[in-house]
Amino acid sequence: MAQWIEKLKKRWNLKSTTQVVIVLIVFACTGTTVLLIKRPLFAYWFPDGEKPLWASITYFILILPVYNVFLLFYGFIFGQFKFFWEFEKKFFKRFFPKQKE
Repeated sequence: MAQWIEKLKKRWNLKSTTQVVIVLIVFACTGTTVLLIKRPLFAYWFPDGEKPLWASITYFILILPVYNVFLLFYGFIFGQFKFFWEFEKKFFKRFFPKQKE
């Protein structure tokens, strides 16, 4: 078995290689979905084809919560919701640490 799969299994505290593969598929589906929704959104918002810089910046800021929703959605579809819910909580704890009093 590939060493990198074993490292991911240990790092993510997963029980099987199949679970690692499913988690990687969920990440791939989420990334692909986020990539595929950009073009139709921009075509709808800017039918003339010109995209201002502010629109791209706004897209990248707003796509973070959308990405996380898709991650949970695909995690649910593939039976890994619990893993991705815990993953999201860790992510947001790092992103928005609690202030010490």
